Amino acid sequence: MIKKIAILLEMIKFKLTIFAMPFAFMGAFLAARGLPDLKSFLLVILAMVGARTCAMGFNRIVDAKFDGANPRTAERAIPAGAVSSLEAWSMVIIAGLLFFLAAWLLNPLTLKLAPFALSLTLFYSLTKRFTSFCHLILGVALAFSPLGGWVAVAGTLQNFPWALSAGVLFWVAGFDTVYACLDANFDRKAGLYSLPAKIGALNAFRLAAGFHIVAFGLFILTGVQANLNFFYYIGVALAAMALFNQHRIVDPKDLSKIQVSFFSMNGFISLALFVATCLALFTE
Repeated sequence: MIKKIAILLEMIKFKLTIFAMPFAFMGAFLAARGLPDLKSFLLVILAMVGARTCAMGFNRIVDAKFDGANPRTAERAIPAGAVSSLEAWSMVIIAGLLFFLAAWLLNPLTLKLAPFALSLTLFYSLTKRFTSFCHLILGVALAFSPLGGWVAVAGTLQNFPWALSAGVLFWVAGFDTVYACLDANFDRKAGLYSLPAKIGALNAFRLAAGFHIVAFGLFILTGVQANLNFFYYIGVALAAMALFNQHRIVDPKDLSKIQVSFFSMNGFISLALFVATCLALFTE
């Protein structure tokens, strides 16, 4: 059982929850103007883990046929036979129920928004079948992370710094566009849609850079909307430097360093922005 759970967690890249979790915490801490109460904090964690596990499990299930045909992903748990459809669906359902339980225990508005937020994350997994803008749709889905954290604590949308969610949208769309370059050739052959498959890796990199410039403009605006002090802007500057380095070390003609860039740099960016937000709030 322990081995099976480990396989399931690896299948959904559970460790990458670190990408979205800090933004949910940012929303929660901004709503509380400091440390949220322990109950809300723990329920935000449960909701984020439940939502991401449900969405990633669903993604692996519906993409199993394509994953099996793609040399890069053929060894994933479902096409490789390490996880059955029943086991994967069980994980998805349990995770979804945990998400709704957390939303119910938080407040009425969180519960009202929960079906829409989860439906959007599930819908993303189908979008590569019909639109090259799937990366932006993923961005919209993850933009609910800070919004959800805010609503979980505040119970209202009033005064939410919308630039934060918009920044997450373009940040995610940018790095997902770059990551999709790994499968551009396969996507074309399989009839799947992505920006790299449509416009080529070089143009996709340029577009991703544009997305990231917009994202960091919005992260700066977040500090203005939330009335944060200079500690926050130091974090934004560090995150921007990491993102610049991400674009510098990855060449559209040589994609071998994308994995390192994707996992290390983006994890650092989300954590840097969260830590900077905490420092700004705790030194008000």
